[in-house]
Amino acid sequence: MIKLFVTDIDGTLLPTGGKVSEKNIEAIQKMTQAGVKVVIATGRMHGAALPIAAQLKVPVPIISYNGGLIKSSSGEVIHTQFMDEDIVLKIIDFFAERGRHIQSYSNDTLYVPERNSGVEYYEEAIRVKAVTVGWDGLRQRVKGVPKLLTISEDLNEILDSMNGIKKLYGDKVEATQSNIRFAEFMHKGVTKAGAIKILASKLGIANDEILTIGDSENDLPMLTAFDCGIAMGNAKDSIKAVCKHVTDICENDGFAKAAYDYVLKPLGN
Repeated sequence: MIKLFVTDIDGTLLPTGGKVSEKNIEAIQKMTQAGVKVVIATGRMHGAALPIAAQLKVPVPIISYNGGLIKSSSGEVIHTQFMDEDIVLKIIDFFAERGRHIQSYSNDTLYVPERNSGVEYYEEAIRVKAVTVGWDGLRQRVKGVPKLLTISEDLNEILDSMNGIKKLYGDKVEATQSNIRFAEFMHKGVTKAGAIKILASKLGIANDEILTIGDSENDLPMLTAFDCGIAMGNAKDSIKAVCKHVTDICENDGFAKAAYDYVLKPLGN
């Protein structure tokens, strides 16, 4: 029986930049009433996930920064894993030397070296406001960083940056994508799956009682780590191929469909 239902946000719970549908909210509330713990697991910063959690009108723990931070529904910090300060500095230099964008997060604040169209796109999609600090300002803010993120419309540039970081610092850095325009870097071993295991252990929930649902590369670890991983219908074929189940697309409330098919109907709801 499923006791922990873990969901991604963008492209899963809601379309990027959109709102959670009434059907999805209703499904979450019904699961909560049935005793199933619903958890958000996102690449977003915690502050950008809070408004989404508030829409659900039920207590929802939040795993943010792809697993770098776990907070309870009441705001209690359950777990944090920051990047090594020297690695943060080296990654900043890597992007500065190549004239490519990189942004940092510290104390749940988004810092950028300069404004550009990518930053504006990110602000609109995630509904946050960046603080512009310059390259030196970015280098001065390397403490307590759970994640770095680069943005580009050029997929080849994104892949080149990811491969470059992996080659140089792959033993200390986890690299992934949550969006075709983003590449994200965390401390080695930080994933949504790892954070879920930490939270599940605290809650006394076994791996075979966990359901995960998502659509992007940064969801892959959690979609494959537990017995019930569900890919959204809008996920890439490569993600669908490794999941045991596939639901409808985000715009058709595929999240709610999965909730009813794999949790609520088996419970008689």
